[in-house]
Amino acid sequence: MFERYQALYLHLQGTPAEAIAPVLDRSVKTVKGYIRAYETGGLSALKMNHSPGAPVRLTKEQQEKLKQTIVNSVPHEVGFTARHNWTLEIIAAFIKREFGYTYSLRGVSKMMHRQGLSYTKPTYTLAAADEEKQRQFSEVTFPELKKIDGRGD
Repeated sequence: MFERYQALYLHLQGTPAEAIAPVLDRSVKTVKGYIRAYETGGLSALKMNHSPGAPVRLTKEQQEKLKQTIVNSVPHEVGFTARHNWTLEIIAAFIKREFGYTYSLRGVSKMMHRQGLSYTKPTYTLAAADEEKQRQFSEVTFPELKKIDGRGD
C-alpha cells in the first residue's frame, strides 16, 4: 500500500509515470494502473486484492511429466544424489534441469498443491520401542519438563 500511495503522491506532485516507475522499481504500466485505479475509484481503489502471482511457466504436458516423475520415481532414479525423498529443493532443481525454469521453493510448493501433491516431512518410529516407556514419557515426564521450562500446559 505504501508503494501505491507513494506513486499517487508523486503523480499528484506532477511527476510523470515514466519517472515514478524507476523510483518504485515497477513498470510504467504498473504505475499507470495505480493512477488509473485512483482516478476511477479514489483511495479505496488502491487497496490490494489477492495477487495471483506470476503466470504458470510450465505447460500442462510439462506439469504432468513432473507429477508422474515425482509419483513414480525417487530422486536417485532421475540423477540426484538423494535416495528416497523428493524435497522442494530437488523438485526445483529438476524443473530447472528438465524445463529450464527457475522456481522459488514457495512456487514449487504451490505447484505441488495445485497438482494434488502434498509435502510432508518423513517421520521415524522405533520398531523396538517400549510402549509403556513411551506412554510414561508422554503423560508424565514431558508435561513435567514443560512446567520446569515455564511453558505451562
